Order: sequence, then C-alpha cells, then structure tokens
Amino acid sequence: MTPSATHLVLIPSYNPGARALPTVQAARARWNPVWVVVDGSTDGSGEQLSELARGDPGLRVLRRTANGGKGAAVLTGLQAAREAGFSHVLVMDADGQHPAECIPAFMSASAAAPGAMILGRPVFDASAPAVRLHGRRLSNASARLVTLGAPIDDSLFGFRVYPVAPLLATLQATRWMRRFDFDAEAVVRLAWRGVPIVNLPAPVRYYTAAEGGVSHFRYVRDNLVLTAMYLRLFAGMLARLPVRLARLMGYTPRPRH
Repeated sequence: MTPSATHLVLIPSYNPGARALPTVQAARARWNPVWVVVDGSTDGSGEQLSELARGDPGLRVLRRTANGGKGAAVLTGLQAAREAGFSHVLVMDADGQHPAECIPAFMSASAAAPGAMILGRPVFDASAPAVRLHGRRLSNASARLVTLGAPIDDSLFGFRVYPVAPLLATLQATRWMRRFDFDAEAVVRLAWRGVPIVNLPAPVRYYTAAEGGVSHFRYVRDNLVLTAMYLRLFAGMLARLPVRLARLMGYTPRPRH
C-alpha cells in the first residue's frame, strides 16, 4: 500500500485492553500510515504496540508519559502530524468500536472536500447500551442548538476526518477539549470557525468484557463534564449570535474607511 503524504490515521490510546492490537492491525490493513498516541497507558499495551511498530514502517507509536485525556493525545498527534507535513487526520478509538473498514471511504470523502470535516454517523447494533443512546440524543440536540443548526448528525462519535490546521488552532486556543469533552466540543468549535460538515454512516460495536472490551466512560462523571461543556458553549454561542445571524441572513458588513 502506497503511503499517503496528506492523510494519516491517528489513534489515541489509553489502557485499551485486548482490542488494541487487532484494531491497529485492521487500520494498517486499510491505510498507510497509522499513528498511535499512547496516552500514559499502564496496561502493557504501549509496549505491545511499540513492538508491533518495530516491524512495520507504516506504523508509528508516540508515547505520552502521563494520561492527559483523548483531546490531549489528539493534540500530541496533531502537532507531530503538522511537523511531518500531513494536512488531515482520521481519528478513531483504540478499543475496536470504530469501523476500520470505513477508513478508505472517509479518506476519499476528505480528499473530495479537503476543507470539510468528515463526521461519522453511527449505525448501532444490539450491542449498544440503551443509556448511552439516550444520552447522545441530548448531546446532539445541544450541539445543534449552540451552532444554530449546523448539520451535525452525531456530536459524540469519534470516527472522523479533521483538517489539521483548524483543529490544531482550535485546541491551542483553549484549555478545554482535553478529555471526554473533546469530540463534542471539537465539532462545535470547528463549526463556529466555518468548517463545512460532511456526514457519513459508519457501524459501531460495543464489545463486552468477555470479548476484550474496555470502557472508560463513567455515566455520572462524564455527563457532568458534557453538561458543563455545553453551558460554556452556550455562553460562547450568545457572544457570537449577532455575527452568526447576520451570516445566516446573507448580510456582510461593509468595510469602514
């Protein structure tokens, strides 16, 4: 497989369990290059992935000494991607929930619309916990509210292609977006920046513990994080409201002389 000079797969990873190696191998079977950011993992997966990378020039493993959260890991990967000259990253989780088989289609969509973010629209099966489905409906409605109706089909599904430059600038401009709030806040703030949105369907699977599945989601803690995040974003939306409404109405202010 010829390596891409513009698009790479970026996989943030924190104690992902037994699904990490199959996930990375599945991504490598469909794309080159693939980078993994090991975010302070203590379960031995970092060593296993580093060993895998030693025999695979298309795989790179970046190590963070302490766990900083998904957004912090993505930031580390974005900075390295920019230095290496990449313009886009497809972010996917290391726990096997995200569909590696969809990587080529999402990359093709990004190549066709390089200024856009390509957002996964999750197609759930029977493995999806009902409590998670209810929570994401509220998050999706909130994301559309604070963007005044941006076409965000799903605010929490982390299988996405981002243009590196606007996402990196967004992360560097705020101290937020470092942990569980990354996926939802990233799509809102990029929509505020005027980054176009393309939604594509993608299947998602939740593995049980017996299947090697690992979840770091904590229902009360993480929903409180999301609630606080949307309150912040709502305040930000109010500050942007006059300009946003003017754009929606097609009004462009005349330059002052």
